[in-house]
Amino acid sequence: MRYISTRGQAPALDFTQAMMTGLARDGGLYVPETVPQMRGGEIAALAGLPYEQVCLQVIRPFVGGDFTDGDLSRLIGAAYAGFDHVARAPLVQLAPNHFLLELFHGRTLAFKDFAMSLLGQLMQAALERSGRRITIVGATSGDTGSAAIDAFRGLANVDVFILFPHGRVSEVQRRQMTTPAEDNVHALAVDGDFDTCQARLKDMFNDHAFRDEVGLAGVNSINWARIVAQIVYYFTAAVSLGAPHRRVSFTVPTGNFGDIFAGHIARAMGLPVDRLVIATNQNDILHRVLSHGEYATRAVAPSISPSMDIQVSSNFERILFEAMGRDSAALAQRMEGLVQGRGFVLDPGELDFLRTKFASGSASEAETIAAIAAVHAETGQLVCPHTAVGIHVARQRLGHVPMVTLATAHPAKFPDAVERATGIRPPLPPHMADLYERPERVTRVANDLAALQAIVREQRRA
Repeated sequence: MRYISTRGQAPALDFTQAMMTGLARDGGLYVPETVPQMRGGEIAALAGLPYEQVCLQVIRPFVGGDFTDGDLSRLIGAAYAGFDHVARAPLVQLAPNHFLLELFHGRTLAFKDFAMSLLGQLMQAALERSGRRITIVGATSGDTGSAAIDAFRGLANVDVFILFPHGRVSEVQRRQMTTPAEDNVHALAVDGDFDTCQARLKDMFNDHAFRDEVGLAGVNSINWARIVAQIVYYFTAAVSLGAPHRRVSFTVPTGNFGDIFAGHIARAMGLPVDRLVIATNQNDILHRVLSHGEYATRAVAPSISPSMDIQVSSNFERILFEAMGRDSAALAQRMEGLVQGRGFVLDPGELDFLRTKFASGSASEAETIAAIAAVHAETGQLVCPHTAVGIHVARQRLGHVPMVTLATAHPAKFPDAVERATGIRPPLPPHMADLYERPERVTRVANDLAALQAIVREQRRA
């Protein structure tokens, strides 16, 4: 299995190289040359298997010969051993033909744990084999950062720096990043929004001298290994509901487009997915581009679903690469236009391609609160505001095909919004019960590339 850059000017890599590289040196994102296929019988055989065994079957073709089946099975087992539900990603029924896929049973209570826990195991194994050290720098709108810090804290071969927008994450999200005491992890509160953090992250990767000096590696959803890990729960959910003999739809709350792109790859592998529905909050650039064909950024409006407060969806480049017939040169020009002109207009053929692959919808702040309240009134279940965005959008598309809405975070990560909607303040689980009493360790940083690079140089363990 080989991986190529969407922008066509970086060398093809194997799985481990693509994982350790993250962002291609030409600024593009790695995608597989071809998507491996699973036949109907192979999908049917997944029924009833533990999550870890399904994970091995689904991701093995993407890994190629980089890890033996025994090593891969061991690493998968270690990745998910800390999850607090035996099914890892259980389904809960909300209404006839409407299900929640609970993705918050990992250590940091968000869907990012599925990918980050496995990525940490795979990276550590690769580093031990090579004897290398790396410096991980990531940008987060809230959940990626805490999952990355939890996955890599205390590892001997890794230093971790997480950039998050100052004042624009929930208190639980912030404390999950700022309270770990290990000296290899660093939380950096950057002045600006998530798009600011993401832009400075890309600047660091595109400064090749700095990149080589500190051994820079990335764990954002631009890292292909993150996408691979997220493909798995589409298979477990669909098989539980009757696939491959029954089609299943998914509604995905998304900001950076990584989670729903994983669903797209699952469908490309052969999973019978009927519809993939993009659910956005008031920062609805993905809904707007599918509605009108124009990718035009606006100012980010802070919301009660802060992990979706994004206007530059990095993984959208991957699907745009497909929509443009994998024309790397044309894509590079389009992405440069995004940098220079803050937007672009899709060609009619590109828009038609996207509309055949995805539907979309959005939820206002009031609609999000109403969805949290309605779910609790109807089922007694509490949901986080991001999940509520997905539920609001999914309810407009329910039909004969089962609809699965991805529940992306535990409600206790966003207690203020949940309490506002229901009058109930969800408690943290026992392993986080003292989170508010733990001392914090954080560095406030201006939106300045040189200042960020100086911190990384000074605080990493050489």
